[in-house]
Amino acid sequence: MESDRDLVLALRGRKPGAFDQVYARHGERIWRFLARLAGAGAEDLFQETWLAAARHAHRLREDTQLLPWLFTVARNKHRNSLRAWVRQSRCGQELRAQNVALRPLPDEEVHAHRQAERTQAALARLSEAHREVLLLCAVEGLQTAEVARALACSEEVVRKRLSRARRELARLAGRDDFPRDEP
Repeated sequence: MESDRDLVLALRGRKPGAFDQVYARHGERIWRFLARLAGAGAEDLFQETWLAAARHAHRLREDTQLLPWLFTVARNKHRNSLRAWVRQSRCGQELRAQNVALRPLPDEEVHAHRQAERTQAALARLSEAHREVLLLCAVEGLQTAEVARALACSEEVVRKRLSRARRELARLAGRDDFPRDEP
């Protein structure tokens, strides 16, 4: 498997198959990020992300890290779609509300399931900036420097935003078992 640097050079040189390798390596993570960020609109954003990436891949700098770059493209596509939505005064986004009939579960599983639902609902209520940083750090597992590049901010801003996002998520989810930041 080629390194990111090798893939960037191949993309810059418009080598056949290079983009397919990038998609195979990072497509699933970009999809998960957009699905969590945009819900029902993720499929269109996913396609738009890859189309934009394909159009601009030959312009990448040699030191570009592909995954943070792709998260940035995906995030920008999401933000553009939100701006368009506001401009067109749409009535609202479709929510992925699912009424799942639960079979009787032991008390611990019921509690865990309800807590997961509260956490998911709380995540949806977070500000976009807090949701983005949580998804990139906690879910996608990116390092602070990679998240900073993807969000076009400093590492210190990422750390502060992440700390605030965790506290706000815990508050919204009604949880007291989240780790507290040291003063």
